[in-house]
Amino acid sequence: MTRDGRLTGYLAPVDLAHELRDELAAAGVKLARRPLDRLVLSADPPIGAAWAANVWHDVEEIRVTSIGHAAKELRERQRNWAMYSPLHSGRAKLIAEKLPHVSAKPIEIGDVVPDAPLGSFALLEPNLLLAATRCTSPFPNGEARLVEDRDGPPSRAYLKLYEAFVRLRRWPTPDETCLDLGASPGGWTWLLAQTGAAVTAIDKAPLAADVARLPRVRWREGSAFALDPADHPPVDWVCSDIICYPRRLLGLVQRWIDAGTARHLICTIKFQGLTDHGVVREFAAVPGARVLHLHHNKHELTFFWSRPGA
Repeated sequence: MTRDGRLTGYLAPVDLAHELRDELAAAGVKLARRPLDRLVLSADPPIGAAWAANVWHDVEEIRVTSIGHAAKELRERQRNWAMYSPLHSGRAKLIAEKLPHVSAKPIEIGDVVPDAPLGSFALLEPNLLLAATRCTSPFPNGEARLVEDRDGPPSRAYLKLYEAFVRLRRWPTPDETCLDLGASPGGWTWLLAQTGAAVTAIDKAPLAADVARLPRVRWREGSAFALDPADHPPVDWVCSDIICYPRRLLGLVQRWIDAGTARHLICTIKFQGLTDHGVVREFAAVPGARVLHLHHNKHELTFFWSRPGA
């Protein structure tokens, strides 16, 4: 018997199913059935799983008699659906073809995710649908598609910050200020500069020459950890893709929050070796924070925080 007949589905990122299962096990979440490849189901109350690419809420099991009947059942629940098809993929694709088209157009810099709800469905058996009208990711299976610039940024690391702003549904504006901690070679600085905001890049190493020449970009030699947030002028966005141990980053984040000089924080939590799920929970417990695995993350997570009312 499930929780009021409801299930929660957790879809792991590609190649990171072990991280999601470890996180759920550490939180005491029990699985309701065998995993469907990267998708695990539980009858326990849902948790904020950082290692889930997408969370399916109030999952239904729907008996159907045909492809047309399956599409009808889904259309009656809502318009937009994403297919996850580790089993019976040919039949699932035929169902998807009978559903309204969901645009897969890549999102450009400055744009945000669509606000229409996107459900997810899978086939457990040829005539048994698994469906959720409410999911946490606005992208099919959590896979964000962005318009890549292969010439301007010095590395592809900028895609993580790009996706973060898209997911936040908010970008820096030209009247705002940004601080990029550990900026070199400057992928995140490059993206911040595209918004027209004023950007200060902090690193012991210089920026790539093309990035350093961008308008409203300033490089300061130094360490992000030596900077005292309490002595820093107010800044709208503090961003960090620093390679450091998670607990050291947590201390840095807490200093900025305690100082009250930043309105928004976006930081990459990077892991060397085994994942420390305990410190991930500490990041997630910060009031006003979210911790997510973005599609463009690897063995890392992204920490979001905004000052109340910001």
